[in-house]
Amino acid sequence: MTLVRIQNVMSNELSKRIFLSRPPEPPQEFLLNDPTNSIFLGITKLFSVPFTWTYSNLTNPHIAVVGITGAGKSFFVKTFITRASYIWNTNAIIIDWAGEYVAWVKQSGGTVISLAKGDYLNIMDLSGMKPIDRVKQIMNSLDILTDISGFPEQRRLTAEAIEQAYINAGFNLAAPASPDGKAPTLKDVASLLDEKLQEGSYEYPAELENAIYRLRQFSREGEDYFARESTIDLGKLSSSGLVDLDLSSLPDERFRALAALFILQTLKEKMRAEGWSAARGLKALVVLDEAWKVASDERSDAITIIREGRKYQFGLIVASQNPTDINEAIFSNVGTTVMLRIRFEKFMNYLQGSLNFSGFIRREITRFGVGQAAVDMSFNTSVQFPNTFIIDRIIGEVPLNSYTITIAEVLNPDELAARETQKEYSFEKMDLTSKFVESGLSSQVIQDIFKDMDDKNRMVDVRWLVQTISGRNVGREIIISFLRSMGVSDSIITRIFTYTS
Repeated sequence: MTLVRIQNVMSNELSKRIFLSRPPEPPQEFLLNDPTNSIFLGITKLFSVPFTWTYSNLTNPHIAVVGITGAGKSFFVKTFITRASYIWNTNAIIIDWAGEYVAWVKQSGGTVISLAKGDYLNIMDLSGMKPIDRVKQIMNSLDILTDISGFPEQRRLTAEAIEQAYINAGFNLAAPASPDGKAPTLKDVASLLDEKLQEGSYEYPAELENAIYRLRQFSREGEDYFARESTIDLGKLSSSGLVDLDLSSLPDERFRALAALFILQTLKEKMRAEGWSAARGLKALVVLDEAWKVASDERSDAITIIREGRKYQFGLIVASQNPTDINEAIFSNVGTTVMLRIRFEKFMNYLQGSLNFSGFIRREITRFGVGQAAVDMSFNTSVQFPNTFIIDRIIGEVPLNSYTITIAEVLNPDELAARETQKEYSFEKMDLTSKFVESGLSSQVIQDIFKDMDDKNRMVDVRWLVQTISGRNVGREIIISFLRSMGVSDSIITRIFTYTS
C-alpha cells in the first residue's frame, strides 16, 4: 500500500520550489519576440535564448532596476532607452539625482538641463493646465517636502495666496491656461502673504510668518531655482528625444525632490492630455535614478504614472541600490523587475518575499558579476512557469567591460572585518568614463588611464590609480572629485593621499 502524505505548503513556498518540476526560465515564445517591436537585452543563462523585451505581453511597461553601485544599473538604463529610441522612437526624460548621466547624454547628442547652473523651473508654470489644478499639485509637493500638512491654517493661507497670485496675473482658476499667459512665481505668493502680515489685521500673525518662511526656503535670492521665469519649454519636454534633468548642483534633497515632483506632475498632465495614439511601442520613458524621496512617497505622481502609464504609452524606470526605498505601490505594480547583484541580506529577503522566486535564483543573484541579472516579469495572462529567470549578461551598445578599484589596503582592521564596509568598487566602462569626464579629466588622460588599467586586467588598487592620474599632471582637486563620485568617504580619501604621498 502506498502511503500518500499531504503537506500544506504556503503559496510563496510553492513558487520557490516550482523549479523542481519546471526549468526556472519561461518558454522561448515568451522571451523571443518580434525584433522590430521589442528590445534585445541579452541571452538567458540556462538555455541561451535571446531575450527581447516588449510590454505587449506584460501587465504594464514599467521597470524597477535594483543592485549595488557598479553592478550595471545605469548600463542597463542607457541600453534600454537607447534601443527604445531605435525601435519605437521613444523619448526619454532622465530625472538625474547625482548627475550620473550628464556626460553620456551629451555624448549621445541629447539635451542636458542643469538646474542651479543657469537653468530655472517656475513651479507655477501651467503648460495649458487649469491654475486650480496646479495649486493642488504645488500643495501636494509642499505636503511631501515640508511639515505644512500638520498646520491646517498655514496650509490654507498658502493655498489661498497661490490662487490669488494666479488671479492677479490675469488667470481664470477654472479655465485651461493660454500658452501666452505669464505665470506668477513663488516670490509673488510670498509677497502676498507678507502684505497680509504687514496689514496687521490677521488674527494669528505667527501662522502667516511660518507660511512665509516655508515659501522663502524655495524663493530667496540665490536659491530661487523654482521661483523665476522658466528657461525650459515644459510643453516640449516629453517630445524632445533624450533629455537629462541634472539636479546634482541643487543645494539639498528638498530642492532635488521639488524639481522631480514638479517634472513628474507636468509629465503626468502631458500624458493625459495627449491620450492614446495608434503608434506602436512607448511614446516616452521617465527615468528616476536613486530618487528615494520621490519614489518612496505614496503621494508622488510616480505612482499615478505607474497606474495610468500603459494606456497612454508612458513608461517609468525606477533605479535604486535599495529596493525598500521604492514605494510598495510602485514595486508591486511594475511589469518588469531587473535584479543585478544584491549585497545585503535584508534586501534579498525583501525581494524574494515580494517576487517569490526560488532559492536557486537567490543564490545566483548573490554571486552575480557586473551586468548579470535576474529578471522578473508580470505577464498579462496566467502562466504555468516561473516568472523569474537569469540573463547571462546585459548586452549593450558597447562592450560591458568591468573595471574594479580596490580600497582594502587603506582600510583599518575594523573596517576590513565589517561585512557592510565596501572594499572594492566595480564599474562598467561607460559609467567609469562618465565619472572621469564629470571630474574634469581630459579625453587623452582618460584614454591613457584605461590603457594602463587594461594592462592590469582591469583590477587596480586605488593608490596605484591616484598615482597614475597624478603622474599626468592632474590636480588633487580633480582626483578628490573623482573619488567622491565613486562613493568613497572623505576620511578614506584623506588616507589614500597619505599612503600615496
